[in-house]
Parts: sequence; C-alpha cells; structure tokens
Amino acid sequence: MQRRYSLGHPILAGVVALVLILLTVCVDAQGQIAFSSNRDGHVRNGFPTAEIYVMDADGQNQRRLTNNPASDHSPSWSPDGKRIAFISDRDGHPDRIPGWFTSEIYVMNADGSNPQNLTNNPADDRKPTWSPDGNRIAFMSYRDENNEIYVMDADGKNQQNLTNNADPKGHPNDEDPSWSPDGAHIVFSARREGHVEHNLDTVYEIYVMDADGGNEQRLTENRNNDWNPAWSPDGERIAFMSDRKGDFVSFDIYVMDADGGNQQKLTNHRAWDGSPSWSPNGERIAFVSERDGNTEIYVMDADGGNLQNLTNNPGGDFGPAWLNSPFSVDPTDKQFTMWGRLKQVDQ
Repeated sequence: MQRRYSLGHPILAGVVALVLILLTVCVDAQGQIAFSSNRDGHVRNGFPTAEIYVMDADGQNQRRLTNNPASDHSPSWSPDGKRIAFISDRDGHPDRIPGWFTSEIYVMNADGSNPQNLTNNPADDRKPTWSPDGNRIAFMSYRDENNEIYVMDADGKNQQNLTNNADPKGHPNDEDPSWSPDGAHIVFSARREGHVEHNLDTVYEIYVMDADGGNEQRLTENRNNDWNPAWSPDGERIAFMSDRKGDFVSFDIYVMDADGGNQQKLTNHRAWDGSPSWSPNGERIAFVSERDGNTEIYVMDADGGNLQNLTNNPGGDFGPAWLNSPFSVDPTDKQFTMWGRLKQVDQ
C-alpha cells in the first residue's frame, strides 16, 4: 500500500524536533539540586567556610559554582532555572561578634557567573526564597534586632517588612520563609510569646500568612521545635523538621497537610535530619542528615521510603535546594513519547 504524505507531517515533525531540542537544552538545569559544601578547605576564624555546588538529582556530576574565601550558602533556584539566590559574608560587614561578618543576599547565573549583591545592610539577611513567578524574593533579616520576614523585588529593590512581632522576653523570631506554589501565601517558622518554653527557651512553630504579611495562622502546636517548612509543588502538603524527642539534636522530617492537619513522621533516626526540599513532581524529598557521622545530602520518597545517599564527602554538604520549576523534569521521570506518536502519524 502506497504511503500517503501531507504537508502537515513535515511541519509537525519540525515542531516536535524543536520541542525535543529545547527539552534537551534545558535538561542540564532541570532535575538538579543546588547545595552548600565546605569540602574545599577554606577556613575563617578556625571554622570551614562553604561554597555553592550543584549536582544531578541522582547525585552525579557534582560541580562547584562559587569560589570565595568567604562563606557562600543557602542556595535557592529561580523558577526558570536561570539564576540562583544565595547568601554570602564576602562584603565584610562586621558582626556583633568580633572577627565575624554578617551575610547579604546575592544572586548569580545558574553557572555561577555574574554574582550580584541584592541587599546591603549591616545586619544579617538570610534564607532567600523565590516567588513562583520569579518577580520577588522573600528572606529573613535581623535588621530590626530580631529575625523578621521581608520581601523584595528580584533585583533587590522595594524591600518590605512582612512580619513585626514583639516579645516581652526579648526573643521573637520569624524565619525560614517558603512560598506556596500559587504565590498567595508564605509559610515560615516562628518563636512567639505564648509558645511552650522548653529547656529555658521558647520553641518554634510553623505559621502561614498571606504574601503581603496579612492573615497569620499557626499550623503546629508542639512542645518542641518545628522548623524549615517547605511547600510541596502541588500546594497540598508542607514538609518540615522537628525535634519532638525534645533533645534539640534528634530532628526528623515530618510532613503535614497545608492546613496543619495529618502530621506524619517520615524519618526516624537518632541523628539530625533537616532542611527538606521537594522534587519537581512532589514524589521525593531531599534533605540533610548526620546519620553517617557527617553532614550529607539524602533523598527519599515522599512517604519516607527508598532512602538514598547522594553525597559522600569528608567535608559537610548541606542546604539542598531542588530546582522546582513548572517545566522541571526529573531525570528518572523523563519518557519521551512524542517521537513514537510522530511515527504513528506518518504511517
């Protein structure tokens, strides 16, 4: 039987080929995890300093992005995967502790080039996190003599204070912001008046607020600390770390519904597990653990199963940040079926 051809077939073939090329070009930035490491031997005041690294989601192809005698850490991907926000003390603002320096928020290209300072404040600015549309960055700052949540434009302009909470005992703190996938809310950890006091200190709980700082709501109520919340890509769940054993050492990873309900423990180890970060498809969680006697990056399924070690280095590896773009593709999930469909059309 003679095969029929039409003008639509080569046009469709060209379109699909272009899409495949674009996916191939983007795959280097997709399904990747940025993290911090002090493996390079840089030391300041007797303590190792960190650099920003990136690796594939399976732990392969680890490469350094920054190279500075100061400490660079807390990476956060822009939604399009083209930039990484991070913190650094390279500008030399003196801290309250002699010989130490405060951190500022920087942004660089995803290959480590073109680092730019976004904040320039004598106090510490930390924990940057991008809004889903890439237009804003939330962060925590000590510029008000206690940690509060701020937001700014992605170029560092229009810095605004979102939280402002006093504590008669002198230790309020709002930390660890994380945007909801729709950009409408920010979840964070907070130490507030009225929280349980444990070991002579007030514990942290998880809160959520509107993106403009309004409508704060408490999500957890625990006798021990809940920290580092991270919103799942579908907006349905929030992962966080908690020391519910009460020893301030044995932190584990938990997950709960976005309204604070259905709290479940994912890890159970006497060592420290923390800093959860979701994969783009929401099926896995990267985190930091000291279970092997050193600080390393691990990954597990979203239900706590299938634990895997991604880094194994004499230096400490910490602060994983999974590129979580709407266009991100995990290497383990890529199944290109379009080419097969194209062949079927031309039969």
